[in-house]
Order: sequence, then C-alpha cells, then structure tokens
Amino acid sequence: MARIAGVNIPTQKRVIIGLSYIYGIGAYNAKCIVKKAGIPESRRVFDLTDAEILKIREIIDSAYKVEGDLRRENSMNIKRLMDLGCYRGLRHRKGLPVRGQRTHTNARTRKGKSIPIAGKKIATK
Repeated sequence: MARIAGVNIPTQKRVIIGLSYIYGIGAYNAKCIVKKAGIPESRRVFDLTDAEILKIREIIDSAYKVEGDLRRENSMNIKRLMDLGCYRGLRHRKGLPVRGQRTHTNARTRKGKSIPIAGKKIATK
C-alpha cells in the first residue's frame, strides 16, 4: 500500500483517482503530478515501483500544499475573518451561510436541525 502525504492510497484504483484521496489534490492536480512523474494515466497504484512513489512524493512536497498544512491555512484564514469582526467572520461565528444564501427557508446544512418554537399555537378556526 502506497502512503503519500500521510494518506494511504487505495491500491486497486488508478493512480489519478488514488492521488485525489489526498486533501488538496483533485483530478486536475493529480493528472499534472502523474505527467510530471512520467507515469502513464492508466497505471494502477499496486503497479507503481518504489522509485515512482518516491518521485510522486517529491513532486507533491515541492509544489503542492496538502493535508495538514492546507487544513491549517484554511482554518487560520477563517479565524482571521472572525477576529477582524467582518461580515463573513460574523457569519462563520454564528454558523450561518457565508456567501449570501437565504436563511428564511433552507440553510439546514449550516444551521442544523430545525428547532420548534415552544408555546407557539397553531391557528385554528
């Protein structure tokens, strides 16, 4: 099993698909990495030699910010917005949608499960 950037890459999958399991590497970056390493796209992970895995690891270390570093940078950016007290930071702090979506209805992913209002009576005729 290949281990790159602290992530176990699935052995039965193609190299491009396997590399996309790493946080910060999508399909496009995976194709670029494989091309730089000189590995055919149709190759499976279990077919890779140790030298090829090392080459992929070196390319990722030198050119890409992945896993822990990228997660840390993202969280620091959000923390900076929150510390500034700007609108986006306040939305992050309150756990509401940040990019202008409506919240009167929907937004359940950010807001969580809806809570019924206690004591509200249903209008009857």
